[in-house]
Amino acid sequence: MYVHLGRDYVLNDRDIIGIFNLETTTISPRGREFLNYAQKNGAVVSLSDELPQSYVLADSPVDTIYLSELSPAALKRRTETTVADLDSRVLQLPK
Repeated sequence: MYVHLGRDYVLNDRDIIGIFNLETTTISPRGREFLNYAQKNGAVVSLSDELPQSYVLADSPVDTIYLSELSPAALKRRTETTVADLDSRVLQLPK
């Protein structure tokens, strides 16, 4: 299944390592160090002109961080949506 991360970007859910809250990550010195290292190595992709709320760490084909304006909870819900969920949303006409 594919997950829409924001803007026009989708990612295969099998490539997602984790979804993280950007604010809580940047509180920790280790979190800031991790994000700075990724930025210096060109592994950060911004998906929004707005202030990002979350980031997705993905392995596609190399470790990449995708900054998203969507909340971690919204992204998590998108990963949990299955084809069966989408089928149940199809308009059912009365018989």
